[in-house]
Amino acid sequence: MTAPLSLDESGFIAALRAMAYDPAARGLVDDAAVLEFGGEALVLTHDMMVEGVHWLPTQDMADVAWKLVATNLSDLAAKGAVPAGVLLGYMLGRDDARFLAGLREALDAFDAPLLGGDTVAAPATNATGRRAIGLTAIGRATHRPVPSRAGARPGDGLWLTGPVGAAMLGFEALQAGGIPTDTAAFRRPAPRLAEGKALAPLVSAMMDVSDGLLIDSARLAEASGVTLAIAGDAVPLPAALPATRAADAMRWGDDYELLFTLPGRMTPPCPAWRIGSVEPQGRHPLLVDGIPPAGRLGYIHGAYDN
Repeated sequence: MTAPLSLDESGFIAALRAMAYDPAARGLVDDAAVLEFGGEALVLTHDMMVEGVHWLPTQDMADVAWKLVATNLSDLAAKGAVPAGVLLGYMLGRDDARFLAGLREALDAFDAPLLGGDTVAAPATNATGRRAIGLTAIGRATHRPVPSRAGARPGDGLWLTGPVGAAMLGFEALQAGGIPTDTAAFRRPAPRLAEGKALAPLVSAMMDVSDGLLIDSARLAEASGVTLAIAGDAVPLPAALPATRAADAMRWGDDYELLFTLPGRMTPPCPAWRIGSVEPQGRHPLLVDGIPPAGRLGYIHGAYDN
């Protein structure tokens, strides 16, 4: 009997694409599904988090709840959508009361009503001892057509709503026992909902930065059939980040800023930094200071786990 083949994340998603034939799925190359329903467009997304991957076992579960909500709403922000509600998938464990407290904080902060979900408990013999939790976020599009990762065209400008690297510094401070103010960007990210809504009528392409600026830029380029040229010194970085760690910051992820393209010399209606331009499709989807970046571009699930 032949053992089942194990796929990496990209291989698994590629296999799923053969099943995602409905236009709402957008070929599984976008941040979220867009379902035309009556006279509106519903935006749907689902993200999961795993203990030891997305949060440290010692973290306050209130912060974990906040991050779970915020990361899902970030996908809605990339579509210019406003939250209509969420569904929670939760594995019971330690500090459930703290999780509930953080969940209420986040739902109130982002005006995202809880609509339902499911709870489970793992057996005491669970081999890994790790918890996995998930959230489905439902949004209402504020502009149609709803922005996608596709649509960037040569001559467009490439923009970013904020610095990358703050979450990386927060994670490292948390690991080292840093004070809460040092770790807020990692523990409690802020989805750019207002910015996404303002940008939606203007952008040619848009997505959020979750797995790293470089890998997400390459994904936008591939979806649009273009090459993105980034100027390294134009990428905004936290003031506390040493210049020698700029390359790390562009690969680390968890920043949840919006990456978008605007036609020509158009400027955005919200604070943002122009970090590059869109060029005709070349041999490489991404160039940084004129050169294809070497090595790992960002986080890929399953590629670094023991």
